[in-house]
Order: sequence, then structure tokens, then C-alpha cells
Amino acid sequence: MSDRIAQKTFADELHEQRWDDHRYYHRSRVNQTFHLVSACCFLVTYVLLFIYPTAAAVFGWAVAMWPRQIGHFFFEPKGFDTANGVSFEKKEEIKVGFNLQRKAILFGVWLSVPALLAVSPSFFGLVSPFHGLHAYLHQLGALWLALAAMGLVGRTLWLCATRNVQTGVVWFTKILTDPFHDIKIYHRAPLHVLRGEWFEPAGHESQDHDFGSAALPH
Repeated sequence: MSDRIAQKTFADELHEQRWDDHRYYHRSRVNQTFHLVSACCFLVTYVLLFIYPTAAAVFGWAVAMWPRQIGHFFFEPKGFDTANGVSFEKKEEIKVGFNLQRKAILFGVWLSVPALLAVSPSFFGLVSPFHGLHAYLHQLGALWLALAAMGLVGRTLWLCATRNVQTGVVWFTKILTDPFHDIKIYHRAPLHVLRGEWFEPAGHESQDHDFGSAALPH
């Protein structure tokens, strides 16, 4: 399987990862709307990274991340996917990046950081002890920024080691560009929700979204 993937061009595999991510995990119009909101917030996060990195981490984790995860956990069906003819377990297996199980672990770690920092102001000797709310938020932002970097780089290296380098680099690129791509393909999702269209009909992807020909099933 890895040999077959390695023969694809970078663009082909990027299209494929985006296509699989959409058709398996983004059929709910409500989830798509949440992703649109999240994507706009992540663009703010990207700007903040160049101005105030720790504030960007707090905003990214506490504001930008939540809408997209609420959409995944509460609005996407978890049963058999009749549109794609695949079970939820198979989708979790196919997922290149963070499937729902891996996301649950990541978010468990994320939620533990502010509690542990409150218990140990030096975070067990890893950072300078904080004094006051502003300092606490600054240290929290630094730790959340480190967690984001470890999650992103760690998963990329894992894919490079267990699949191939191109798959890892493609996934890394996909994650960083997802906010832009989500705005491009989901900007009409709120209109569908207002019309009472809760799920994207099977076969409408090529009409509603631009994944490129390489992204469509062969």
C-alpha cells in the first residue's frame, strides 16, 4: 500500500487526503458550518502567531478548535456510512491524521494542562512559576503552543516512519492549509442549514466542492 501511495504526486495525495477527510467526516451541513467558523478563527490564530504566540495558542485551542470538534463529535453520524458504504470503524482506520479516538486522547491531555499548571505553577519545573492571572495565561499559552507543535510534528514523523515521507509531509501541509480550504469549500454551508438541508447528499461533492480530479474515486 505504501509503495502505491509513494507513486502518487504530492498534489494527488493532498487531493486524496482532503477528499477522504471530507466524504468520511464532513457530510453534516452543521459540521461544515462549524468548520467554517473554526477556519475563520484559525486565520486569526495564524495572524496572532506572528504578534503574540502565546495568545495565539490560547485563542487557537480555546476558541478556534472547539467549533470543529463539536461538529465532529456531536453532528456527524457514528453508524454505518451508507453514502460511502463503509463502517465507522473502517473510517477510523482509514483516517490518516487524528481520528476521533486519537482526538479524545489529545484533548484529554490538552484539558489536563491548565489543571496541572494551577497545581504546580512551575509545571513541575519545566517553566518559570507564574504570579497572577496574566502570567498564568502566558505560561498556559506557552504550554499549549508546545502541545500543538508536538502533536503536529509527532504525527507527521509517525506517518513518515510508518507509511512514507510524502504521506507525512502531505498531511502536515493539509493541516496547516485546512482553514483556507475549509472556507473555500464550506462557505455555503450556513445557507444549506437555513434551508433545512442537514446532510450533504451523496454524489454532490464534485458539484459543491473543488477537490481536483485526483481526489475523486478511481
